[in-house]
Amino acid sequence: GWPACLNPSADKENEMEVTTHRGTGPLQQVITIGQHTLLTDASVDAGGEASGPLPHDLLAAALAACTTLTLNLYARCKGWPLDEVRVAVTHGQEGEAYALHRRIELVGPLGADEKERLMTIASQCPVHKTLSGRIAITTAAA
Repeated sequence: GWPACLNPSADKENEMEVTTHRGTGPLQQVITIGQHTLLTDASVDAGGEASGPLPHDLLAAALAACTTLTLNLYARCKGWPLDEVRVAVTHGQEGEAYALHRRIELVGPLGADEKERLMTIASQCPVHKTLSGRIAITTAAA
């Protein structure tokens, strides 16, 4: 189970509004998340300027970042010698499903049992659980 110092229910995502509006390029979008601003864009071939990642790349980045955060927090709470977590996610349409393939590198003098446990914990990161679960999207005119 989860170590006592890491209560996953205590770190539930607060409801945060994410907004977008057109940026300076023909397809560039400015994303605002609280105090943070990001750009997304289409490729040059698609008529954009490639001034930011594609939206699906942001989705893959969310999975990678959540994985590293979760594993680092878990190892820290357990007192395990995890020096770094490196995650790579490749993604794309595969038949009828959109596939995300995650590769995890654990850096540090961990034992086999610790590594195995961390690989299991990776599937419990909040973004993994969200993407693997049921998602409801509603759309309304503003």
